Amino acid sequence: MKTVLSAIAVSVVAFLSMTGASWAQRKAEPGTFDYYVLSLSWSPTHCAKNQGDSDPDQCGVERKFGFIVHGLWPQYSNGGYPATCTRDRTVPRAVVDATMPVMPSVGLIVHQWTKHGTCSGLPVTDYFAQVRKAFAKVNIPEALQAPKPDLSIPATQVERLFVQANPGLEPESVALVCSKRDVAEVRLCLNKDLSFMPCGAKVVDRCRRDALLTAAP
Repeated sequence: MKTVLSAIAVSVVAFLSMTGASWAQRKAEPGTFDYYVLSLSWSPTHCAKNQGDSDPDQCGVERKFGFIVHGLWPQYSNGGYPATCTRDRTVPRAVVDATMPVMPSVGLIVHQWTKHGTCSGLPVTDYFAQVRKAFAKVNIPEALQAPKPDLSIPATQVERLFVQANPGLEPESVALVCSKRDVAEVRLCLNKDLSFMPCGAKVVDRCRRDALLTAAP
């Protein structure tokens, strides 16, 4: 009896492994996803967190960025997301140059293409055109457009300012991510046509109650 049960168990595991692998493969097909998450990184938090190991293009002495694009990520409604759908790591120089004003790091551009862009179903040129178009669609609140020495805004107010500045954007379409008590990212959920939509599962606020957005964390 034990031998029979063991054989059945092995068969079940093998079946689950095969079906699980094919399910994952289907889910990782480029272009097969439900919506985008546009992640906007608050550059002062990023640069302060990565002192000594930061990209001079983004964090050099003369670089005073506010919100920049961290990524435009294909997402599943159930909370998962596809990643590294192909092995392509090639981003043409012209695409890099066109994208640097909104994503000011060559390393970040290449990483985002490899991990997320390859799952968009778009050629590299079109994907980064979509990145720039998504960023251009968002109105950065006036108070948050550039770091100021006396800037100190509660995370809850940051979300409110984004909603007020963007017609059609609802609180359900925004999620804030913090590093300890510092606002690090604002994530906005977009349909494939880049219109605002409610976020899917697991795209939620990740900030302490006392979290702040400041110019120099």
